[in-house]
Amino acid sequence: MTDRDDQEAGEASGRRARGELESDVLAALWAAPGPQTAREVRGQLPGDLAYTTVLTILSRLHDKGMLVRHREGRGYAYEPARDEASHTAQRMHSLLAGGSDREAVLARFVSELSEQDEHLLHQILSGHGDPPAESERPRGKR
Repeated sequence: MTDRDDQEAGEASGRRARGELESDVLAALWAAPGPQTAREVRGQLPGDLAYTTVLTILSRLHDKGMLVRHREGRGYAYEPARDEASHTAQRMHSLLAGGSDREAVLARFVSELSEQDEHLLHQILSGHGDPPAESERPRGKR
């Protein structure tokens, strides 16, 4: 079964595609102004998820090193271990490393960039478009 088949089967049964809930939780935390409790994260997610489901996802993400947690009362408040750009870049590196023909993958990736993204990549590679340091980014835009 392909990922697309998994997604279509999930949509037909009302279930989320594999990893979609983790992605939604990370997106909610990246958009938040600071660490969030499970209850706060649950309030930012679509649908009517059980509190325990959100808590399980937060715990799994923490165990994977994707979240840090801070004691808050009897529970925890969670925040991403990395900003969204760093997380996405790491995923891109992993995908690139997993391919058998690195040059072909990079060539295809670049050939399919929009004109705007291609221009941005040229600026970054030439040193004229360095992304802002994490400390310079607004908190909600990590």
